[in-house]
Amino acid sequence: MLRINNLDFSYDETAILEKISFHIKKGEHVSLIGESGCGKSTLLKLIYGIYDLNNGTIFWKENQILGPAFKLIPGEKYIKFLAQDYDLMPHTTVFENVSQYLSVFEPEELKKRTQELLETIEMTSFAHTRVKYLSGGQQQRVALARVLAQQPELLLLDEPFSHIDNYRKNSLRRNIFKYLKKEKVTVLTATHDPSDVLPYADQVIVIKNRKIIAQDSPEKLYERPTNLYVASLLGEANRIPVNVVKTYANTKRRIIVYANEFKVSEKSGLKVQVKKNYYQGVNYLIEAVYEKQKIFFYHTTAIEKGKKVYLNISIETINQRLS
Repeated sequence: MLRINNLDFSYDETAILEKISFHIKKGEHVSLIGESGCGKSTLLKLIYGIYDLNNGTIFWKENQILGPAFKLIPGEKYIKFLAQDYDLMPHTTVFENVSQYLSVFEPEELKKRTQELLETIEMTSFAHTRVKYLSGGQQQRVALARVLAQQPELLLLDEPFSHIDNYRKNSLRRNIFKYLKKEKVTVLTATHDPSDVLPYADQVIVIKNRKIIAQDSPEKLYERPTNLYVASLLGEANRIPVNVVKTYANTKRRIIVYANEFKVSEKSGLKVQVKKNYYQGVNYLIEAVYEKQKIFFYHTTAIEKGKKVYLNISIETINQRLS
């Protein structure tokens, strides 16, 4: 179990993280999300032992994680950190990079295990290619396999799929996170991409203004976001007054509505004026305006610029957000 209690950290006089506390169970996958510069990557580095804390403690099971003031070489053998620089051996092959940490005294097992990891990252055909000839995305995949080969108990991932093209990204996510669950590896992932979070995380931690502002399952955070900031990290979101959408509603409260939850109506609802259409393949993302506020919603076809339409949402969505 990872236990972080009342963690504070600053660069020089600039506070980066304040009063950070959370626990992660063995085998759990937790995602850290938040705007750029909120401290996600810094938190991973603190957990790995790269920096010293100002206050607080970090424990993995019964072992306290200490920074460079206490340890000459950061890190523990049971924790692995995959940062955005990959630390690969450029002049050796993909196979050699991945198998480096496997036992050479069991050659058959080494070959079998390396092959399994290369299949997981979809790099079997590049086994004998030198790393220096690979693209950035391919190198990122090799770095993932190389970390997995070391069989960590706790794995820290910083934007693990950021350089991988969309053609590979979805299948790689499924392969990697399925593998980590099977191996019961505890995972903490810092990411900007909701596709890394919603299908795979057991818990989500949201950071803003140096502090944790929300922590829950992805389902609960998405369906009942505490504010627009949280919702916007997980999807295209709006904040609208209930009584404008449902004129009979006896409340002036505003609720969060995702773009996909709006339905275009002929006669009633939130009256908006269309400003722009963004083609997205299966549908269009429509940018409209209501009383100088931008409103985003999806529609199956483009809508003429300047046209006024009504938007409605289901009573189930309203009740869910008001509860």
